[in-house]
Amino acid sequence: MNRNESSTDDLATPKPEEQGLGCCTPKAISLDDSKKKNPLPTNSCCGGNTDAKLPITKIVADETLAPVDLSQLNRELPVVVIGAGPVGLAAAANLVERKQNFIVLESGKRVAASMWQWRHVRLFTPWSFLMHPAGLRLLRSDRNWQEPDADRVPLAGDLIDHFLDPLSKHSDITPQIKLNHKVVSVSREGHDLMKDGQRNEAPFLLVVETPQGPQRFKARAVIDASGTWTTPNPLGAGGVLADGERRSRDKIQYGMPDIFGTDRERYAGKRVLVVGSGHSATGNVLGLVELATTTPDTSITWAIRRSDPTKLWGGGDADEIAERGALGSRVKNAVDDGKVTLLTGLSIAAVNPKDNGLEIVDVDGQTRAKVDEVIVASGARPDLSMLRELRLEFDPATEATKALGPLIDPNHHSCGSVLPHGAAELQQPERGFYLAGMKSYGRAPTFLLMTGYEQVRSIVAELAGDHEAARNVELQLPSTGVCSTDFAFAESVTPSA
Repeated sequence: MNRNESSTDDLATPKPEEQGLGCCTPKAISLDDSKKKNPLPTNSCCGGNTDAKLPITKIVADETLAPVDLSQLNRELPVVVIGAGPVGLAAAANLVERKQNFIVLESGKRVAASMWQWRHVRLFTPWSFLMHPAGLRLLRSDRNWQEPDADRVPLAGDLIDHFLDPLSKHSDITPQIKLNHKVVSVSREGHDLMKDGQRNEAPFLLVVETPQGPQRFKARAVIDASGTWTTPNPLGAGGVLADGERRSRDKIQYGMPDIFGTDRERYAGKRVLVVGSGHSATGNVLGLVELATTTPDTSITWAIRRSDPTKLWGGGDADEIAERGALGSRVKNAVDDGKVTLLTGLSIAAVNPKDNGLEIVDVDGQTRAKVDEVIVASGARPDLSMLRELRLEFDPATEATKALGPLIDPNHHSCGSVLPHGAAELQQPERGFYLAGMKSYGRAPTFLLMTGYEQVRSIVAELAGDHEAARNVELQLPSTGVCSTDFAFAESVTPSA
């Protein structure tokens, strides 16, 4: 898996001078104040306006928040969808049904490029939760397409082979997909972050890296469904890289390695540390346990930051997704039977390469484990670097779209208790730009594919001018009380075997 090692830096808070701020942050001036001779306080860090020679300008409402009819704005330009994964292709199918002009920009060499990297993983939801209605309607018109059994639980590769690939090859979609097109920036044409002007009326401008060199695309609206797979959370505590993490990159994998396939020899007979307390980590642990049955020298250590492991065991029979509920019971048995060494309360500060492996050091400077390989399955975060010139608002805890954050906070919501939401909750001050899918959830792990499908259905309805359909969001999800901050690594990634 290719990991963007600069992701931590991309998410760092810009310095004041990088945000265009001088010695003072902006100070709101009321209309009454604007009539005064000296509206700036004398103790301001910029100094008082003692001679009153500075011009006074009325403060008006921010024009970027004014209502805009997105269906009529720049109608000659396409809607650009970033990402050809499950949610991006769902957006494309809805755009086809709404007869909207669109382009899909995919950075990978194929559709569902990120999912392709973990195609060996069995999902924990059946086909009925993995196929979106718009895509189904398009594919059912193809006599050669065989609809999967709605109650069967597929591998990620099955979802690609039997739904996403056929959908991407539909005659109304395949000409609009541009592979090997990596979006590096999204902005408003002629407007940087600070410029108001006619911002809402200006088209979006996307700078894209392609095999032919950089290209520019204009859009009337943008749906960013690029996901979070390429920016996994680091090994280190506090959301930052552990000391030595980059140096040890050849001994660290992120996400869900193919333990029984291409990565088998890498882990067989080795001392392996799995870091994370979510379903992805659980799946990795169970895979290694099974590997150890044929390669007894395989040693498995599981590190979690929490002190109480109770939540690791999940919802069991109470989980309405049976495959997911079984995970916790199986991994608890493995720990109880001594097949897995569980390290609780471990916050990693450093990983030190040694001749005989890697030393794992905690924040107190204590060596807690000595291993040969590390699998980091501690969640992911959105890459926001390409959006720096857009006016966006995020929830401070989750980095989700601001209005969505309180609805999906894993401290209060499980995967199934998230309320239905659509274009209204996902709109940004930058009208016409939407984050959708896993990226709209920021760092929150409570995302299921059906949630993303309903998001883009509502967004496309709004872009097509069907405001009533956009507002009528409906979603029925299986309930569970077991989600927490690192339970999901990407969409419906977690395995049952």
